[in-house]
Amino acid sequence: MFRILTINPGSTSTKLSIFEDERMVKMQNFSHSPDELGRFQRILDQLEFREKIVRQFVEETGYSLSSFSAFVSRGGLLDPIPGGVYLVDDLMIETLKSAKNGEHASNLGVIIAHRFSAETGVPAYVVDPVVVDEMEDFARVSGHPNYQRKSIFHALNQKAVAKEVARMVNKRYEEMNLVVAHMGGGISIAAHRKGRVIDVNNALDGDGPFTPERSGTLPLTQLVDLCFSGKFTYEEMKKRIVGNGGLVAYLGTSDAREVVRRIKQGDEWAKRVYRAMAYQIAKWIGKMAAVLKGEVDFIVLTGGLAHEKEFLVPWITERVSFIAPVLVFPGSNEEKALALSALRVLRGEEKPKNYSEESRRWRERYDSYLDGILR
Repeated sequence: MFRILTINPGSTSTKLSIFEDERMVKMQNFSHSPDELGRFQRILDQLEFREKIVRQFVEETGYSLSSFSAFVSRGGLLDPIPGGVYLVDDLMIETLKSAKNGEHASNLGVIIAHRFSAETGVPAYVVDPVVVDEMEDFARVSGHPNYQRKSIFHALNQKAVAKEVARMVNKRYEEMNLVVAHMGGGISIAAHRKGRVIDVNNALDGDGPFTPERSGTLPLTQLVDLCFSGKFTYEEMKKRIVGNGGLVAYLGTSDAREVVRRIKQGDEWAKRVYRAMAYQIAKWIGKMAAVLKGEVDFIVLTGGLAHEKEFLVPWITERVSFIAPVLVFPGSNEEKALALSALRVLRGEEKPKNYSEESRRWRERYDSYLDGILR
């Protein structure tokens, strides 16, 4: 029997779980108020605070850290790498502590897992971080050589759901072509071809459909005009793209339940905006179907918004069901995805990847691509 501790820090929460083989024996979500986190100037400053929570959770469940077979964390903002399970190494920790790719609470989980590993000798792993990049080179071409399309998306849940679909139809993930749409506060829509995500919108920085709180792809000249209007600071403009865009900008809320309530009360504007979001999601699904040359086994809708089956899911389905059957997997069971990935490694069914080696290979390939496009 293998016992696994999963560590999944978010911007306002720390989700922890304990698995014994495939069975979850304990799970707890610790919410953090703005007052709690406001005393920390940087994300990294929260490290001791978050680590204490994890240690108390383990202690209160009656286990010791040394009783675990593995510690596994949601991946942070690492250098781009292919998908898979990675053994946490010193370069990974150096990358996250320097925050050279940005600060996010998910960085902390990896550092905590590494600390526990150093203390006990138990291996620490990271699974499918948001920076997973398996895009084909021509998918990176943006339209101007100064700008490259980037792969930042919900890799952990996307890959986990894709593998679940494969198991459901008694196939291997590497045998299937899927379009997966993760729909939450951010929305990522990806083309999965034979086990690799060959194209996906950047779900963080302003690419793809608009979402409950992000603007998605915007008309560029209008955006440039607004940037130089003198009305907004750089930070204010960034906030308009991520945080105060999408449903928040149009309707003043990011809560789909509130939008549905308004629609049922006869709010035609709320219905129009919500339907427009469904329209854009469907349009991006169509784009990814084109990436796969129409050879799509299933379209998969997942993430928190996939729970909303009165309006959003039907509106999307009616536009894309001609491409392939539509499957709905609501929510995002990241803890299970983390634990099962580590379990495959512990059982010898999958070999963990080397972050230092894979990030070096990715950089060499990317540099070669840039040499070609910028020469």
